Amino acid sequence: MKKFTILMLCIATLGLASCKKDTIVQPANAILTVVKDISPNAWVLSNDQKTFTADISIPEIDQYHVDNEGTLVYISYNSGASYIALPFVYNVDAYSFEVYKGGVSIDVQSSDYQATTPIKPTSTVRVKIVLVGNDL
Repeated sequence: MKKFTILMLCIATLGLASCKKDTIVQPANAILTVVKDISPNAWVLSNDQKTFTADISIPEIDQYHVDNEGTLVYISYNSGASYIALPFVYNVDAYSFEVYKGGVSIDVQSSDYQATTPIKPTSTVRVKIVLVGNDL
């Protein structure tokens, strides 16, 4: 009889515990996509000769976006036919990005220690920046 009572108590406890249902509704995120072309002469080599940087001005990026929202960056070497998400490695160079108030900077650095100077892009590259936030 004890086993039957304990079994019924367990079933009742599980049944009551699983009945609660929470519905969480969050506001839809706003998405803004910015596409820019970076010409070969826009890449600037750092003083230590280890990083090429290209700055892209995006006035929609404010301090709130930097602190609380998201940024995705993609780069294309074929005029937008396909995109590669940053960060990634291409031709032994590592591509990464930094988001700051007012824009995005893209960095190219060598990914190994055999050649510490990165290869500067010689053609125009297209960059797609996707800003994800609440009120863009």
